[in-house]
Amino acid sequence: MTTLLIATRNTHKVQEISQILSSAFRCLSLKDFPGAPDVIEDAGTFEGNARKKAVELARWIAVHPEIQSTPSIDGDFFVLADDSGLEVDALNGEPGVRSARFAAGPGETSGNSSDAANNAKLLRLLENVPAEKRTGRFRCLLALTSVARAGRIESEFTTLIVDGACEGRIAFSPSGAGGFGYDPLFIPDGYQVSFAELGSEIKNKLSHRARALEKLNRNM
Repeated sequence: MTTLLIATRNTHKVQEISQILSSAFRCLSLKDFPGAPDVIEDAGTFEGNARKKAVELARWIAVHPEIQSTPSIDGDFFVLADDSGLEVDALNGEPGVRSARFAAGPGETSGNSSDAANNAKLLRLLENVPAEKRTGRFRCLLALTSVARAGRIESEFTTLIVDGACEGRIAFSPSGAGGFGYDPLFIPDGYQVSFAELGSEIKNKLSHRARALEKLNRNM
């Protein structure tokens, strides 16, 4: 079985990825590796952040061969890193790569803001923007990096990059108790309710992450 270390401590994100991927994958998270380093997401693009997380964690595992001898890892081993966020057209693509830290100060590169704070800031900035101009999209970049076996360190780790996007619009107020992040404010094209109201079964078929994972499945 292929083992994926999903490069996040976000339980919601791990659950979502696990639900979308086939049962051929065993999904672990950074919570299963307490000694894993925190990778600062300071790249200027989703791809740059995803690639940096995947490669740095794969390199860390490569110099800790004892990790690969654990019973939960018995086949191919990869790090899967995700960087995703919301791009709002009326805000020139913001919050973009700063989606998780949108409500934080401009110079901060680590430490996420709360979902409530990020959503409140987004609504404040869009307060006078009419419905027809509240368009945007969720975008997801995935980086899949193979972990070197038996402690062998490679100068360049092989990394597969795939992307996915979901177009929609930003509501005037949050609705729904499901999902996380900006889900209560994002209404995907073709629907009248938010991601947080759709439920995981529907969301996991049309979300930006689902579309990126579909590409990943085809390329593995």
